[in-house]
Amino acid sequence: MSNLKAVAEHSKVSIATVSRVINNDPKVSKETMLKVQASITALEYKPNRVAQRLRSTKSKTKLLGLVIPDIQNPFFVDVVRGVEDYAYQNNFAVMIGNFGQDEKKEKLYLDILQSENIDGLIVAPIHGRDKGVENLVKKNIAVVCIDRGLTEVDVDIVKVDNDEGAFKAIDHLLSIGHRRIAFISGNFKIPTYIDRLAGYKRALSKYGVPFDESLIFVRNTDYKSGFELANRILDLEERPSAIFSGNNLLTLGALEAIHGRNINIPEEISIVGFDDMPWSISLNPPLTAVRQPGFDMGRKAAEMLYERILNPSNKKEKVILDTELMLRKSTTPIE
Repeated sequence: MSNLKAVAEHSKVSIATVSRVINNDPKVSKETMLKVQASITALEYKPNRVAQRLRSTKSKTKLLGLVIPDIQNPFFVDVVRGVEDYAYQNNFAVMIGNFGQDEKKEKLYLDILQSENIDGLIVAPIHGRDKGVENLVKKNIAVVCIDRGLTEVDVDIVKVDNDEGAFKAIDHLLSIGHRRIAFISGNFKIPTYIDRLAGYKRALSKYGVPFDESLIFVRNTDYKSGFELANRILDLEERPSAIFSGNNLLTLGALEAIHGRNINIPEEISIVGFDDMPWSISLNPPLTAVRQPGFDMGRKAAEMLYERILNPSNKKEKVILDTELMLRKSTTPIE
């Protein structure tokens, strides 16, 4: 494995110039940049990232942080793929932290990533008043929020229109005759679910259906919560005709509860999920779901972070992507 000195000798420039090329110094001419890069390729030189980080807190490490709440959720798997795709194309590596809605664990990952002198961070804050993320923004660290934002601090964000996505789902159910629609939701400290509840209420209002708080079931955003909350719904004396589930894992838990009782979908109960899954079409019956573009969100967040790193004084950007309701066979009209 060649070293920095060998690259400098091969390209007939100084070691300092090689270092500037590796760190993408804009003062290096294009001709010199190409010459050094050709030598790096020819000699198979691999820069030592640890050494780069230790040399100076001002040097670019070509390292991004990504902190997400649940790597088991297929939606966030798509987000990770989108971030990594853009990062790789622009010569960045990505360090990932998965905090599982645990505030202490999230803080641990944020501290570790700061110590690694990352160039920037993409994060889904644990809630709208996430102090750990707020502090990073206030320190002028490049931050892009994904899926959910901050309520008190101006920050770059990319998310979907959660209100409209939920509205589409409930509007569909109401349009085919459903009036008692249960909503299985994650914690309303998370802005995502506040917006989805707003869309749920807006659709009810459109059809003149009174909002019934007893049909809102709230817990964590995991599979177990979906299973337990769905069982509570199925135990109601007046069972709803439909369930709207707030995310992928909640939907999977709800489906297990329904199938475990041998309740037929959609003949006995309809279900719509927020988040389409790759295997939704293979379920029995195929699942009607709100599709959000996780890969595109991740890629856009990485692109925004790259721009923020290059232009830290630019105005903060808010990007809201559309959702799509995928109509399949898990819903049916009722009289």
